Amino acid sequence: MAGDEKAPSYEQAREELTEVVRRLETGGLTLEQSIELWERGEKLAAVCEEWLQGARVKLAAAMARRSDPTAGRPDDTPF
Repeated sequence: MAGDEKAPSYEQAREELTEVVRRLETGGLTLEQSIELWERGEKLAAVCEEWLQGARVKLAAAMARRSDPTAGRPDDTPF
């Protein structure tokens, strides 16, 4: 997100994106309003994708630790 603006949570971004899509599908907007909403929707979709990608990375790391029996154990090598 730009500058000091705090990025929304995944849930906030998804909820706002759903509202943007609903407004676009309802119609009755000017071309300029539609373009502004579409651009906002693209930004929100990118925020959601970033959150999901981060979750995928964390999940993959957790699964790798689970499948590696030595993960998380102290090294048995002295000194």
